[in-house]
Amino acid sequence: MSLIVHKYGGTSMGSTERIRQVALRVAKWVRAGHRMVVVPSAMSGETNRLLALAQELSPQALTPAYYRELDMLAATGEQVSSALLAIALQALGLQSVSYAGWQVPIRTDSAYTKARIESIDDARLRADLDAGKVVIVTGFQGLDEGGNVTTLGRGGSDTSAVAVAAAMKADECLIYTDVDGVYTTDPRVVPEARRLHTLSFEEMLEMASLGSKVLQIRSVEFAGKYKVRLRVLSSFTPWDIDIDEEANSGTLITFEEDHTMEQAIVSGIAFNRDESKISVLGVPDKPGIAYQILGPVADANVEVDMIIQNISKEGKADFSFTVHRNDHPKTMELLRNQVVPKLGAMDVIGDTKICKVSIVGIGMRSHAGVARKMFQALSEEGINIQMISTSEIKTSVVLDEKYLELAVRALHKAFGLEAEPA
Repeated sequence: MSLIVHKYGGTSMGSTERIRQVALRVAKWVRAGHRMVVVPSAMSGETNRLLALAQELSPQALTPAYYRELDMLAATGEQVSSALLAIALQALGLQSVSYAGWQVPIRTDSAYTKARIESIDDARLRADLDAGKVVIVTGFQGLDEGGNVTTLGRGGSDTSAVAVAAAMKADECLIYTDVDGVYTTDPRVVPEARRLHTLSFEEMLEMASLGSKVLQIRSVEFAGKYKVRLRVLSSFTPWDIDIDEEANSGTLITFEEDHTMEQAIVSGIAFNRDESKISVLGVPDKPGIAYQILGPVADANVEVDMIIQNISKEGKADFSFTVHRNDHPKTMELLRNQVVPKLGAMDVIGDTKICKVSIVGIGMRSHAGVARKMFQALSEEGINIQMISTSEIKTSVVLDEKYLELAVRALHKAFGLEAEPA
């Protein structure tokens, strides 16, 4: 008897009829002989509705006490969907029980609205499974050391599901979502994009961090760390399709050494529109400059992505880096008011009309000339590269935002991603 974890997103739980369809699908797996743990998200739009209510009443000073109550509020969305799913399963004649994260318990740190899982006590879940029950655990939430309810941030149900699968040593964790797998790139940009049958944890981690929204990045980190086999598949296929067909559908995210891995040099192309570039001009070219610029930025809780410093000319250099577009105004103000005057730099300029495009593939480790091919494809389309960043399995470039779709299509074609690997 395999132990399988299913995770269902908000669109899959969006109405009582959809919840009934989820229950029918879970029942099919149970009747095929699997022990089942299910982690549902809140019903579609429910978390936003709850947070909007809080915003109407929120105090001027957003204190830790306020964020504690925000977590208390937001956690109720998953409790509703979990209880409804348990009821739907009982209506089908199955024994089922739902638990909130704090009842398991799923232990987290105390970082309200973005807590991290520290441990899971699975004794209660195992006892219920041994008694023949389907166990439903709320996603997105846990309990801190002080007994306070915490939530894991947007997409946290993915992380909850993977963490439960890791703690219970599940055979596989299936993430049911509104897409039928991970594609070579966004099919809305490149209609010829192809669904990948398999992908390594490393590749999925890079794609998630570079803009692919299929899985929350922390869930992929967790899966890679604890070697949880992950499968991304569609919740909108008919619930009664053959279980063997369903069990082999979507995209399997697995270990690089798996002999079934596709041997493509480049597996996919990720992109991110939410980037902005900031340049500090005419900074003294001396030791400690990077720290003096980026230290205050980090202290303001702004994440920096790509960094470049040009060659010194007459003892002065330009220092450029990228941040999330939402952090652009705050970072510009910080640099202008605190950093530039202290450094004696000439000016600071910003550009919010940029994007990042990346090629990803474990095959890049053992193949030379991949970056060259990327740059050639962009050059042939007349696309100027502003910044470059590389790792063992990815190359990222910053471009003018207006070239994003052209660049993605050109690279997809250059690396032959529309064709199945030999």
